[in-house]
Amino acid sequence: MKSGLIKAVFLGLILSAGSMDVEAQTADNSKKMEWFKNAKLGIFIHWGIYSVNGISESWSFFNNYINHENYMKQLNGFSAAKYQPEQWVNLIKESGAKYAVITTKHHDGVSMWNSKAEKATSIPQNALAKKDVLSPFISALKKSGLKTGLYFSLPDWSHSYYDINTRTKKRYELKNEPARWQKFIRYYQSQLNELSSQYAPDLLWFDGDWEHTSEEWKATQTLDLLRKFNSNIIINSRLNNHGDYDTPEQGIPVIPPQNPYWELCYTMNDSWGYQPYDKNYKTPNMIVRTLADVISMGGNLLLDIGPKSDGTIPEEQVEILKNLGRWTSKNQQAIYETTRGIPFDHYKGKSSWSATKKSLFLYLEEAKNFAKIYGLATKPLSVKIIGDPSAEVKMNYNTEKILTLNFSNIKFDKDVTVAELIFDTPPTFLNDFKKEEYLLAEILENKDTQEAAYDIANALNYGHNLLTHSGLTQDGLDMKIKTTPTTNPETLQWISKHAEALFETGQGLPAGHFPGMSALSKDKQTLYLFVEGTPTGPIALKGIKNNIARIRIVGEGSMLTHTVYNKLYWSDRPGIIYIDIPKQRQDKQMTVIAVLLDKPVELYRENVGAVENNL
Repeated sequence: MKSGLIKAVFLGLILSAGSMDVEAQTADNSKKMEWFKNAKLGIFIHWGIYSVNGISESWSFFNNYINHENYMKQLNGFSAAKYQPEQWVNLIKESGAKYAVITTKHHDGVSMWNSKAEKATSIPQNALAKKDVLSPFISALKKSGLKTGLYFSLPDWSHSYYDINTRTKKRYELKNEPARWQKFIRYYQSQLNELSSQYAPDLLWFDGDWEHTSEEWKATQTLDLLRKFNSNIIINSRLNNHGDYDTPEQGIPVIPPQNPYWELCYTMNDSWGYQPYDKNYKTPNMIVRTLADVISMGGNLLLDIGPKSDGTIPEEQVEILKNLGRWTSKNQQAIYETTRGIPFDHYKGKSSWSATKKSLFLYLEEAKNFAKIYGLATKPLSVKIIGDPSAEVKMNYNTEKILTLNFSNIKFDKDVTVAELIFDTPPTFLNDFKKEEYLLAEILENKDTQEAAYDIANALNYGHNLLTHSGLTQDGLDMKIKTTPTTNPETLQWISKHAEALFETGQGLPAGHFPGMSALSKDKQTLYLFVEGTPTGPIALKGIKNNIARIRIVGEGSMLTHTVYNKLYWSDRPGIIYIDIPKQRQDKQMTVIAVLLDKPVELYRENVGAVENNL
């Protein structure tokens, strides 16, 4: 009995100590990740010999689009003749970014610094530039106060010690030549030693881990090596899941990653490195809205630039960075040190919290007269528009815990306007709040037609069609909707015009796909999007697996074009659909867009991971 008690106490102490260790590790991790979580914006830099001919970095020879010998001839054209690293850093800082991640070595094995590792190919020793191009950039970056991130490819498809050469060619099998593989491990780890000792990075951004297992990479040993130089080094997730944060690539997540720390790595056009004929750039407006989207989900945006081989940055990329800087400098308190916003049920848009939880930021992507927040148990002290001290926002807070914000007298930003709701203590949101339940007769008597249209669309978004059995007809003609002397004729006209989207339609898209209200046709093949106000740019749809047959404006038939970005043809991950709505065609109450799909809607709600293929 006594012996058992002693054992129990001893076991309890061990478990308690283990629990304390886990808590301490979690606390330590939280502390080291603080700067990263608060940063929100970083700039990715893909610069290498692939910029000479403007071909895919490394993948072009791996996929046999060009043979390895001709690919490596680009060393003779990489001049860096106009390279001014201080200008790069100034531009990055102007964009509002808090850190930069630069390629030190891509899968082609070309080192941007003067690597002394065995059989290393480097810019200083083997390229036309004949100089170390990495060191001056890192020096300027550190002087600026920005955090330093280094991209490092685990594979080296050019190195004789690495087993894989191209998609169709292997040098050897690991099981047959283990000593040769160990030489490669020593080679890549010696390069990490050089980078760590010379540049003291804050972050290491690995890539290419899918080609081997954690054990084959000696990942644990590599982590120990890096932490020897910097115990607080931050590692991304591409060291066979040994890292500190997730790195979804290209596709903006529909559902926020579970990891509290994550970063979307994202191109401005379709390419990572410089490609002169890739002019498929997203607009500066799209990029600002992407940043707002990522912030609202609690992540960071790592936005890529691809300098030319002479060291200059393409004009389109400079324009995007400068416009980002315009927006970030104006809205700093709504960007840095913020956390994930409120659920879609509470607010049909993007939002975030301040660190204190005493400010709620709403990201408005359209010029509109009002917005509603549901289930808010605490009335704000005030509301203001960031960057516009003269703006007046009126509040209406009712007993149903619904806050209506009136924006009719404010000047909207050309990209995203930020409204800040200020509380004296962190507010309470109700989890089981009652959805607005209006009778159609009440809505028809509302003198504000925009609000009436909003309430009809909001109810429909949740599957409550107020027009069922109301006398609405499919074409909006000969309606038998019951009216009274106080019925608003403008609301009836709006219903008639948009009858197609209201007749026998049902619940719309779940959260994450569209930052607004929506509905689906009875056969689930037509998606109706309710567009409030005047969007600052094309409206965006995420996570739609279907092909699109056509898009049109409901009630007047105008056909609309759409553009899809970030769709990789060999992946089932859908791209982002952007739909431009001409201002002269927009409805003054609420515009409705019909998106006809090739079959009943299929949604992509999986995690967005790394791209492990690039055919």
